[in-house]
Amino acid sequence: MINKEQKKQYISEMTSQFENSEAVLVTHYQGLTMSQLNELRSQMREHGIQFKITRNRITKLALEKTKCKNLSNLFTGPTAVAFSKDAIMSARILSKFSKENKNLKLLGGIMGNDVLDQAGVQNIANLPTLDEARAKIVGILATPPSKIVSILLARSEKMSNLSSENSENIT
Repeated sequence: MINKEQKKQYISEMTSQFENSEAVLVTHYQGLTMSQLNELRSQMREHGIQFKITRNRITKLALEKTKCKNLSNLFTGPTAVAFSKDAIMSARILSKFSKENKNLKLLGGIMGNDVLDQAGVQNIANLPTLDEARAKIVGILATPPSKIVSILLARSEKMSNLSSENSENIT
């Protein structure tokens, strides 16, 4: 049992984390062993993500004054929350871990100001990270200009072939 002062401190900490995190993902962890939880926490810590087991009743009090108040209904049973600045990475780690360990269940979350359901979290997990997206753009920009021109010309040649064939069929 925690005393009143500890409750106030917990509520203050949780309110701050809900407000300052870009992404908040809620999970149920019933059935996971301590070693599995520690493994998950370790994976998340490597990417600057905090994974915290919550006290549901008190956490709901912390949620009331935050952008995450719509998540209140997810806090039933053995609940843990991932707080991060990178929604894609936290969704990927949780999604991969839940596939390997059926006892971890993704419930939903918030990314920015958007509330996500379980399917929404899975969709986020499939997006490329910022670094991956940048690499793809650089790859496209690094394509030799001659190749781009040949691609563009090939399309125009096909169009001109089509138009000349159509004009032959008309006459």
